[in-house]
Order: sequence, then structure tokens, then C-alpha cells
Amino acid sequence: QLQLVESGGGLVQAGGSLRLSCAASGRIFSINVMGWYRQAPGKQRELVATINSGGRTNYANFVKGRFTISRDNAKTTVYLQMNSLKPEDTAVYYCNAFFQVLRDGPIYDVWGQGTQVTVSS
Repeated sequence: QLQLVESGGGLVQAGGSLRLSCAASGRIFSINVMGWYRQAPGKQRELVATINSGGRTNYANFVKGRFTISRDNAKTTVYLQMNSLKPEDTAVYYCNAFFQVLRDGPIYDVWGQGTQVTVSS
């Protein structure tokens, strides 16, 4: 139905920047919300940022002012620009999307495979 492919992770020094991308593909009616979550070793997965179909964004407090979520005009690719990275930002970052296959159908959610972000001190 909908597949998400992430890219852009890697190793960066503290204070550096990375840009993550998540491309969605599939025959669906609409994508309602796309977002980024992260999971550090030994910790639960947590929300980083989301953007809905109207362009409204939501951020976790720990990334406000440092990370920016955006999307392309087709609304099928979402980006996460990460600046002023800290070692505590090290985690696997996952893309997530809530979507509908049919106009009046149920809402499903899907996850990407994750991309590793490592910030060295």
C-alpha cells in the first residue's frame, strides 16, 4: 500500500548538521501525517517531529530550534534538517506516515526501516 524509504543518516561531530529524507510511494488516496521518530539503545521510541497535510508542524521540546521538518510540493517526501546536533541525538531515526487508501476508508500507519544517526563528541 505505502512504502517509506529513508536516507541521509550517518556520522557527524557534535555541532554539525544532517538532513534526513523519507520518500513515500504507493497507490493510496492521501497521506494525512508524516513524521520522524527516534529510538536510542535501551530507550523507547520517541516522537521528533510531524507535519500534517495542511503543513502544520509539531516538534518535541528537545529539538525545537535545532530541527526543521518539511516536505516537497507533492507531499510524498518529508525531510528532517538537523542542526546543532548533540551526542544525545544519537539514535535510529524512523519515518512514519498515516495514510488512507480510499477516500472514506480507514487510516493506516506505516514505518520506514530506519536510518542511523551517530553524533560524536
